[in-house]
Amino acid sequence: MIRIPRSIIDGIVLQARAELPNEACGLLAGRGEIAEHRYGMTNADASPEHFTFLPAEQFQALRSARSEGLDIIANYHSHPVTPARPSEEDIRLAFDPNILYVIVSLADAVPVVKAFHIRQGIAENVPVSILEDIKGCL
Repeated sequence: MIRIPRSIIDGIVLQARAELPNEACGLLAGRGEIAEHRYGMTNADASPEHFTFLPAEQFQALRSARSEGLDIIANYHSHPVTPARPSEEDIRLAFDPNILYVIVSLADAVPVVKAFHIRQGIAENVPVSILEDIKGCL
């Protein structure tokens, strides 16, 4: 399970809508299964079908998370017009079996957020619990 404060979910959805028609992307940092901080990233590909983090932004997020005593627990990206499930490319490019992959779909009027473990080419759904904001999350 991953527990994500509502304000972080709202931030992901706002970023995803702002970056339409392209995919939005970023990292979630936290402790255990609780996301405490969102690092919105630039989609270097500027594409509606795939994303790539800018390495400098990724390293800055890692440094920032570590300085706060947090771990990177998930990466996230949006699917502007497709469901919240990993594409074949998402599965092929999922190199870290220790983090979660969060996908927000904007295909319907109400955004859908799902999370997955992706290991050895297999995507397994992970429950997402949306928390009312907890002090110090952002």
